Amino acid sequence: MTIFIHDFLGCIRIIFYLCRMRAVIQRVSKASVTIEGAVKSAIGKGFLVLIGICDEDTLEDVEWLVKKIANLRVFDDENAVMNRSILDMEGEILVISQFTLFASYKKGNRPSWFRAGSHEHSIPLYEAFCQQLSEAIGKPVGTGEFGADMKVELLNDGPVTICMDTKNKE
Repeated sequence: MTIFIHDFLGCIRIIFYLCRMRAVIQRVSKASVTIEGAVKSAIGKGFLVLIGICDEDTLEDVEWLVKKIANLRVFDDENAVMNRSILDMEGEILVISQFTLFASYKKGNRPSWFRAGSHEHSIPLYEAFCQQLSEAIGKPVGTGEFGADMKVELLNDGPVTICMDTKNKE
């Protein structure tokens, strides 16, 4: 979201970008991440979570997102109704950092990532997110490597893909 504030003459313009932690959650039958030709992490049935962090994000954003993902009911129950969470079905999670979730494509065709968080701010929040998610589901969470060139493979189940951000809590 962009907010513009103008003075009476329209001479002063202040631009404020409201950033938010963003996640793309994909229900998968399996997923893996490979770095420099070696598989770093692989999971079976569960979630592949792509996470984008900006400099305005906080631990409060991490906690909200972890709770939502751990309790998201998108797995089928015995009646083939999406009514079970990752906790209910004891699934696995693979988390991949993805600064490109903050692509700005307003000008031209080459995206800008000026809204993506700095490494100094994002890495601790990414690590906190992975740790809290692991604690929430009671098992280790697979990860990529922050800032690495990663090859991600997945078999999307459904497909079911949910987008969340912490400043638009629908």
